[in-house]
Amino acid sequence: MKDLTGKVVLLTGGAQGLGAEFACSFAGYGAKVVIADWKDAGSTIERVERNGGEAWARKVDVRDATHLDSLVKEIIAVYGRVDVLVNCAAIAVDLNMKPFYEIDREDWQRVMDVNATGTFECMKAVAPHMISQRSGKIINIASTTYVKGAARMLHYVASKGAVVGMTRVAARDLGAFDITVNCIAPGLTMTDAVREKSPFSAQGNLASIDSRALKREQLPSDLFGAVLFLSSQMSDFISGQTLVVDGGGVML
Repeated sequence: MKDLTGKVVLLTGGAQGLGAEFACSFAGYGAKVVIADWKDAGSTIERVERNGGEAWARKVDVRDATHLDSLVKEIIAVYGRVDVLVNCAAIAVDLNMKPFYEIDREDWQRVMDVNATGTFECMKAVAPHMISQRSGKIINIASTTYVKGAARMLHYVASKGAVVGMTRVAARDLGAFDITVNCIAPGLTMTDAVREKSPFSAQGNLASIDSRALKREQLPSDLFGAVLFLSSQMSDFISGQTLVVDGGGVML
């Protein structure tokens, strides 16, 4: 299960936060990692290479089908395949939190475009190639907020609920080709970016901890076990599912 040697992973949002941690972890298990992010992913690449891994990045707008198609074609030209897609790009740390009746159309659209439309476009970009090779793993990142209905975050919650719904439909559309599509729903995860400039207060983090069965902060490393499992052959007969990883805060 743990050996991903030679697997080609396309990871969105790998310049920082969860995506950066996932990139380093994937490379540590032998995968070849391609990062798609509109931000500079140079620091992530350096971390991967310093530990002997292989990774490269392209500046890509996940909302733009043309950008994504070009990147996937480049991956196919280099490696001949794409085995895993992890949709981690999202507006979260930079979220403007406010009651739903104060959210303007521009802010709503900004969040939906990246979190929901970006996930859709990325799945659509890799699907023909995974269908052709009759294999593939797609892992979308949602959030436990879609279960809780977190206040002052309607745009974010709606976008992550959309990700869960798309995961289920895509799983049915791609299942005939032995492609699995699953989703991970993390709780509030204390990445460096969250600690530095998140709209989530220290008090909010304490509230999250208090709500969990496991009474501690959630860290990026807590999520990669689930990502690794869903990327491996051990999950070949699991599709359309949302796996909550939040220390027992949400129990489905």
